[in-house]
Amino acid sequence: MKDAVIVSAKRTPMAKYRGDFAAIPVPELGAIPLKAVVEDAGIDPALVDDVIYGNLLAGEVANPARMCALSAGFPDSVPGNTVDRQCASSLNAVAYAASMIQTNMADILIAGGVESYSQAPFFLERPGQAYPNGLKFRDYTSSPKGRGDNIAMIPTAENLAVQYKLTREECDAFALMSQQRASKAWAEGWFDEQVVPVTVYDRKKNATEIKMDACVRDDTTLEGLAKLRPVMPNGVTTAGNASPQNDGATAVLLMSREKAKELGCEVLAVVKEYSMAGVDPTIMGIGPVYSTRKLMDRFGYKSGDFDLIEINEAFAAQSIPCIREMGWDMDKVNVEGGAIAIGHPLAASGGMLVGRMVHALRRRSLKRGLVTFCIGGGQGFSLVLENEQA
Repeated sequence: MKDAVIVSAKRTPMAKYRGDFAAIPVPELGAIPLKAVVEDAGIDPALVDDVIYGNLLAGEVANPARMCALSAGFPDSVPGNTVDRQCASSLNAVAYAASMIQTNMADILIAGGVESYSQAPFFLERPGQAYPNGLKFRDYTSSPKGRGDNIAMIPTAENLAVQYKLTREECDAFALMSQQRASKAWAEGWFDEQVVPVTVYDRKKNATEIKMDACVRDDTTLEGLAKLRPVMPNGVTTAGNASPQNDGATAVLLMSREKAKELGCEVLAVVKEYSMAGVDPTIMGIGPVYSTRKLMDRFGYKSGDFDLIEINEAFAAQSIPCIREMGWDMDKVNVEGGAIAIGHPLAASGGMLVGRMVHALRRRSLKRGLVTFCIGGGQGFSLVLENEQA
């Protein structure tokens, strides 16, 4: 079996919902990191065997992966395939790409994702009448009736908070740590090699270059977090200890080891094993525990075998139970901040965490990292990366 290696990982800054990227169409937003990874690696985009991109919300865009590739100026010969495993879509895309390379089905692939809350369309029910008197909006569903009854994500986090007896103070402290670590990472320049600046224009065509994530707050305090009202009565989840809604895109360029050597591309990391698992949709946030345990059982890992861990911080009330269950050392978890601070652009988030892990392992001369996600509808997804330079 061939080795699947990562030779480049890029992302846009993460913008707020209805913020700096609100006017950028999804194909154009997704094209930005696609162009960046091929330029970074110095390869002809015509060599790319496929673009595997995650997306959830671009309902009016048919096959966003293909649209993004064409918008990036890639040749017509480069195909595209869109993945939807909800929040883990672009992590799944990386896993699929690695499997294709490992089994000699492809040599060069780009995996990642794009999401724009700002550009997301509304859904309307199809009326039964030919000439209806009115139109009715439909909900975006992630679980069927009788299996969670399409529970919203915040109640799933609150269910875990009750089950694990979490306090508001614990959740706020976790959020503060995420903000502090992300702020330090930006101050130290750790994200500079990952983030592609994006130029946006106002109504008067004045240009502004967006270089940083919009939701990282270096002035966050426990006192400030404590003033925020919980979303649900008597709940622990607030706007301050939950991930924000973001617009952004990510791309990871993968090759076979042989092709990387042939093209003179530096190997940043090797994609190893991955696993997925299903859980009760009403406690979807515990998914990383089950996918990680499944991975460990199947491939012989122990919890201490991972030098760094990236868990997507959908909610503090969801992340804390996973970390407790796995017995992870917080000095190894989300060492450069997480989604609560940096953002959670849904289907694009996996590529961001992979890129962050790749560079964090190399910066610290550490060998093995775990990237894991909870998933709406009740799933978990976990993937292992290795740094050969450690």
